[in-house]
This record gives sequence, C-alpha cells and structure tokens, in this order.
Amino acid sequence: MLKLAIFGAGGRMGGSLLRDLAQFPDYTLVAAIDRADHPAQGQDSGLLAGAGANGIPLSADAAAAVREADAIIDFTFHTSVPGTAALLRETPRPWLIGTTALDAAERAAVEDIARVAPVLLASNMSLGINLLAGLIRRAAAILPPGYDIEVVEMHHRHKKDAPSGTAITLAEAAAEGRKLALDDVACYGRHGVTGERDADTIAIHALRGGDVVGDHTVIFAGDGERIEFTHKASSRQCFSSGALRTIRWLAAQPAGLYSMKDVLPSV
Repeated sequence: MLKLAIFGAGGRMGGSLLRDLAQFPDYTLVAAIDRADHPAQGQDSGLLAGAGANGIPLSADAAAAVREADAIIDFTFHTSVPGTAALLRETPRPWLIGTTALDAAERAAVEDIARVAPVLLASNMSLGINLLAGLIRRAAAILPPGYDIEVVEMHHRHKKDAPSGTAITLAEAAAEGRKLALDDVACYGRHGVTGERDADTIAIHALRGGDVVGDHTVIFAGDGERIEFTHKASSRQCFSSGALRTIRWLAAQPAGLYSMKDVLPSV
C-alpha cells in the first residue's frame, strides 16, 4: 500500500487527483495539503473534491505530510517548490511535480532533491500529450526547415502562467527534432512590424478564455500544405490518472531527476 500526500489538494488538479484515487485501491491518502489561507482549510478534502468524504481534512501542515507519506504528488503554485524541497531535504521522499513556470532557483531546488530522492518533473502527464511530443519530435526531424513550426495553446481564464508548460514541452520536442536549442529559436507571440519569419523560428502563442481545460496544436506549415497535430483535453482526468500511474513508477526508482520520457521511453 503506497501512502500518498497530495500538495495543491484544494486546486483544480488536486480535486481531480482526489476523485481519481478510487481507481487505485493500492494507494492510501494520508494528507491533502494546500496554502494556509485557502478558504477550505479544515474541510474534508474528499467532500471538497466531490469524491465523497475521505476523513482527510485540507491542511497546511506540509512537514507532517512529508513525514507520514511514502510519496508526494505536487500540483502547487511554483513559489511553494523551494519550501517543499527544504522539507524533502530532511526527509527524502519520491516527489512527482506537475507544477510549471519554475524559475532558475526553483529548478535548482528540485535538482538538489534529486540527488537524494527520485524526482519527476513534467509539464503534462497525460498519455496523449506525451505521445504527441514524440510524434512532434519525429516530424520535426523528418520535415525540412521549409516547414515552419508554430505552437498554439488555449487554457481557461484562470490559468496564471503563459505559455503553458505543455506548449513549451511541445516546442522543445520540435527543437530537439531539428537539433536546435529552443532558447535560441523561440518566438513568444508577435506584435508590430516583425519582419519576415526566420526558417528556424519556433513560435508559441497562448490563448486564454472560458473554461478550456487545455488545447494544444503544433503546426508544420510548408509551401502548398500544412500538417497539424492537435490534442484536446476534455477533462483533467487524463492528467490526474497519468500522475497517479506515474507515482507508482517513480516510487520504485533510485534517486535522480526523471521526465515522462523515462516513464514512457517508447514515445
């Protein structure tokens, strides 16, 4: 029985994880963690998620959660990552991180913990998105530079970061296929007189509105034809069930920093 703590349990992804736990009878929820000022602090986390009472209240006691859990699933805001890392430095645990928009210091904190515990950092844990990334990598390697690459993503109005971590992951896959560094060729939107498009450019565009869970399209536009790869998430279940499957894999690994390419090497 794997004892899990969910960090960010009061958020959208946290709720989806709590609802999906019923599909994993070999897991036991021991803690549901969110920020101290979350308005639902103290409420039953299962009822909060619409999954039925589970007897685990929403709490801000991350230290106690780390001590009690066998593994951590983390979908918090990126600024909480260093604090969790400090706890895991004292009590190493497998740490699955779905948090995006990490800055350099936050990324360094994650890498530090990977020296003493298995850590997986991924922008998206759905099978479909990771299959898509593999297809994009292959398409970018096969198609010549005359096929311009544009990435378009859309999310709900409440999403705080742009572009999405998934859009960046897909753009990175395209850059890898072309044997380029994304930082050297990325273009984040366009405005004004930008001049002609450079052949190596990989552009990323972020749309926000409504309740869109997550739409991602990668376009390869050539002369006379256009190839589009699209993934549309109709619910967060594809992300949460992917995370719950992945934590089992991660808990069996030695210390190190992993990605979804390690979990799904065939893609």
